[in-house]
Amino acid sequence: MWPSERRASLALAGIFALRMLGLFLVLPVFALEAARLPGGDDPARVGLAMGIYGLAQALLQIPLGLASDRLGRKRVILAGLALFALGSALAATASTLDMLIVARALQGAGAISAAVTALLADLTRDTVRTKAMALVGVSIALVFALSLVAAPPLAAAIGLGGLFGLTGALALAGMAVVVWVVPAEPLRSTAPAPGGLATVLRHRDLLRLDVGVLTLHTVQMAMWMAVPGLLVSAGIDKAHHWQIYLPALLASFLIMGGLLFRLERRGHLGAVLRGAIGLLVLAQGGLAWAASHEAGSVLITAVWLLVFFLGFNTLEASQPSLVSRLAPAHVRGAALGVYNTLQSLGLFAGGALGGWLMRHMGAAGVFGLGAALCVLWLALSWGLRPPPAAPSALRPT
Repeated sequence: MWPSERRASLALAGIFALRMLGLFLVLPVFALEAARLPGGDDPARVGLAMGIYGLAQALLQIPLGLASDRLGRKRVILAGLALFALGSALAATASTLDMLIVARALQGAGAISAAVTALLADLTRDTVRTKAMALVGVSIALVFALSLVAAPPLAAAIGLGGLFGLTGALALAGMAVVVWVVPAEPLRSTAPAPGGLATVLRHRDLLRLDVGVLTLHTVQMAMWMAVPGLLVSAGIDKAHHWQIYLPALLASFLIMGGLLFRLERRGHLGAVLRGAIGLLVLAQGGLAWAASHEAGSVLITAVWLLVFFLGFNTLEASQPSLVSRLAPAHVRGAALGVYNTLQSLGLFAGGALGGWLMRHMGAAGVFGLGAALCVLWLALSWGLRPPPAAPSALRPT
């Protein structure tokens, strides 16, 4: 990477990390802590409280992605982080589950993923795009690992409200990074892109990636409605769940880092994507078996979590890179807006569906549906042909 690309990648990865750390600190304890609020005795409503963040994101990703094409990426990112901080402050003071649902929706209104990813694509060449996106993935994986360790003791010390207050503070820190650290964005035309959204929606390979991210985050969010309870039933106190999550996550990251870029350089990215989806199928099937057999050991559960994290991290690094390379530059924000809309719908659908399935079918039903969805995704992905990387016109600085 050129120095300008490294600075852009690290700074924008830092913004993602600060925002996602706040979300991830809540995720491992949300289902257990929200159940203590008035109205929290219904798992389906707890799932709605978790997933409505994604619904609000879904409603605003395309408008804010289009706005970033016209008004500038940084303006949209700053406005989105401010909304996220406001929603976090409201969540910190929520005294009922209904209030928490409203606060989570306001958090989700800060839908900046498309603008941040588009800015990263603007500031990097095709030849290093996947590496830049992977740095974002690495930052997310690291803060996820940190949240697994920190969330249970923090929740015990400051409660769910305190976690949301910390989330708001992290969003404000992200705004400071945007203003003082992120490089200036390249100049672009402020005229509307002709047929921008229609162009994106007619692109078959972009649509394949959109369906893929919808499936990926539906499965991810749904499984977090089931995994904590699965570990508790296996005799592991929630304060020690990180001892299962953290080794699996870090091992998956090391394996991915050793294989992904090497295989991409050799032109095997399509096979890597399909292989990663196949790993998700195996992981969901294995977790469904562990949930339906009391004899399923903690070690077996940890192995299937490793398989899941390996597939998930690989797809999180490679799919946004492919979107940015397949989309014409003048509609890149719109393309990433659609992609992140489907990602956010997945967060909503996974939380709501996971809660409903937990109530009616239990953890085995959650993982079984996840396996079925991933099988369908694998079949749909077979026609995807990643484009060859092309040099960028950027100059090193």
